[in-house]
Amino acid sequence: MPTTLLAPATVVPLVEDAIAAPSMHNAQPWRFAFKPEAALLELYADPDRTMPRSDPTLRALHLGCGAALLNLRVSAAFAGYEAAVELLPDGKDPWLLARVRLQSSTSTDWDLATLHMAVRNRHSSRFPFTDEEIPAALLDGLCAAARIEGCHLLVPDAWHTDTLLSLVHDSEHREEMDQAVRDETSAWTDVEPETRNDGIPATAFGPRPTGGSAPVRDFGRSKPVPGRNWATFEKNPCIALLGTTGDAPRDWLQAGQALERVLLQATADGLVSSMTSQPLEWPELRWALRDPVTSMSYAQMVLRLGYGPPGPATARRPASEVLDII
Repeated sequence: MPTTLLAPATVVPLVEDAIAAPSMHNAQPWRFAFKPEAALLELYADPDRTMPRSDPTLRALHLGCGAALLNLRVSAAFAGYEAAVELLPDGKDPWLLARVRLQSSTSTDWDLATLHMAVRNRHSSRFPFTDEEIPAALLDGLCAAARIEGCHLLVPDAWHTDTLLSLVHDSEHREEMDQAVRDETSAWTDVEPETRNDGIPATAFGPRPTGGSAPVRDFGRSKPVPGRNWATFEKNPCIALLGTTGDAPRDWLQAGQALERVLLQATADGLVSSMTSQPLEWPELRWALRDPVTSMSYAQMVLRLGYGPPGPATARRPASEVLDII
């Protein structure tokens, strides 16, 4: 296939869509390099945005970058380009996570392109959801979205859901007892949106749950936020577990793409969502998350799905800050 020459200005909107992806604590751990003559866009992990205490293996970093890669693929398809992706192309450079060669295409990937409207509308919602049940057909569609990206999405039964929620609450208590983890989390949360374009501001925390627990991570649990309200969360939340059969960097990048594809599909279907990585940050709890009777060997993310108010948008670094033209 002949190389398509692309002007740098053509790639900027693609990167702007890519960086709308979710990442742990909204750290946005990505950088992009564009080579116009080769129509090649490279995705790098940003070593300055790692979390050594909470993410020592860089698993969560890879998930965030994988989510950005999926958004890039969606944006490229919507713009009429074919994005040929090569994961981990250089064994000597672990920070280079993917190369994406962009080519003009006469055959649009409509499955990806139709998700474009959800890219900027997807936000994590840490607010109470309604008790309305999600139709089985929509849940099946989300499971199919994960399978397309080579991963598994499991909607567990009641007993497994209770186990997952108990592990979420266990992880909260472990964080309370670990000053290093609390300090690291604090550095990325309750940020001032007027001075930072990353992290999670208090306006995105959602209300404090009555009854002491909720199916959502409470970033204000140990740091009171003035004016923060209380609310009752859904009694029977719809929890989903995203997982893989392997647990190496390539699997994490695939999981990040699957995660974002599920979230975009959920948004397009009128659902709202939130995620919690808290139990995944403790190896002994992460192992207990999996369902031993399925082919899911490694849990990668816990999702909460339902109907309710969309969460507020959190800031993103501008494309000019994360994109280099080579």
